Amino acid sequence: MDSRFEVLVLNQISPAGLKRLPPERYAVGKDAAQPDAILVRSADMHALTIAASVKAIGRAGAGTNNIPVAEMSRRGVPVFNAPGANANAVKELVLAGMLIAARNLVPAVQFVAGLRGADEAIARQVEEEKKRFAGVELPGHTLGVIGLGKIGSLVADAAIRLGMSVIGYDPEITVDAAWSLPAQVRKAHAIEEVLKASHFVTLHVPLTKATRALVSTERLALLKPGAILLNFSREGIVDDAAVVEALEARRLKAYVTDFPTARLAGHGAVVALPHLGASTREAEDNSAVMVVDQVRDYLEHGTVRNAVNFPDVVMEREAPYRVAIANANVPNMLGQISTAMARAGLNIHNMLNKSKGEMAYTLVDVDSRVPDAAIETIRRIDGVLAVRYLPS
Repeated sequence: MDSRFEVLVLNQISPAGLKRLPPERYAVGKDAAQPDAILVRSADMHALTIAASVKAIGRAGAGTNNIPVAEMSRRGVPVFNAPGANANAVKELVLAGMLIAARNLVPAVQFVAGLRGADEAIARQVEEEKKRFAGVELPGHTLGVIGLGKIGSLVADAAIRLGMSVIGYDPEITVDAAWSLPAQVRKAHAIEEVLKASHFVTLHVPLTKATRALVSTERLALLKPGAILLNFSREGIVDDAAVVEALEARRLKAYVTDFPTARLAGHGAVVALPHLGASTREAEDNSAVMVVDQVRDYLEHGTVRNAVNFPDVVMEREAPYRVAIANANVPNMLGQISTAMARAGLNIHNMLNKSKGEMAYTLVDVDSRVPDAAIETIRRIDGVLAVRYLPS
């Protein structure tokens, strides 16, 4: 096993996470020239020259749009994230957004900020104008949740506790998410079904080719008159031009988003926040701890948990000598790897192989030291992307 690892930090990472890297094993800093791993939050890595020494990248958050994931996959480098670590923070902001829009709090605050005069004059203006800001209560209204992962499930549960009805849609819901979803959530079979049924709609899906401009002019036309749309997911999921058109036509009462844009700026029915979804001390700590633990486990033991481009591969050590292999998901890779080890006189104690799309990953524990020549033979197998030798 490598005696010491270098970790390059591109953003301010919570000390709660960094302190989980023991200084006798890890050198952590912003100027590592040959880092074994990179820790990042929001820094754009697409234009960054990523050193050949990098074995793993950890994103202290959920989204990985700022990381060249495809390039890392070609190099056999896993990109870890921290799904669910900021879920409570986002949930609370969604609830705040619903209340802000339902009770017209932004225009109400702006009105009060503009009041001038003596107390009597202010009291008179308040009494005359407060009816302009009358809102609605949440109980009895329907919340549509598009995306039922950790955040969506928490939002659904909180809304139910507030007396709302909830309808949800997620064609790719995981088993774990399905188990954690409140039983009262009505399952929709299509996004259109959610939009037609909801007074409030909140989005909790990743930005992909399939979800870009998911909320379009055609879909906004399905909303109940006076509906409120919330986007604390990703900017590109909503077509801003379509939203402005729906607001102007009064089909949409308000749009609450964590992603301000030039098109939305200054619109009276838009509440735009400066990307505050995960901006709590607790969320930053949780994300840093989660991703640091995952990167460390990978560097030291080859374990993969929550990599966006690798399958999860967790195998307890049953022998002191381990080889970790990232390879293209093509036929006969295991056969070639096993043959190379057999020819080197190595006895395979345990082996685990899993795949995810075009990527596969294999952990092999053997009973004796693995010669450098055997590692090099595996590295030369067509389709092998990266090989690491990890003796305990």
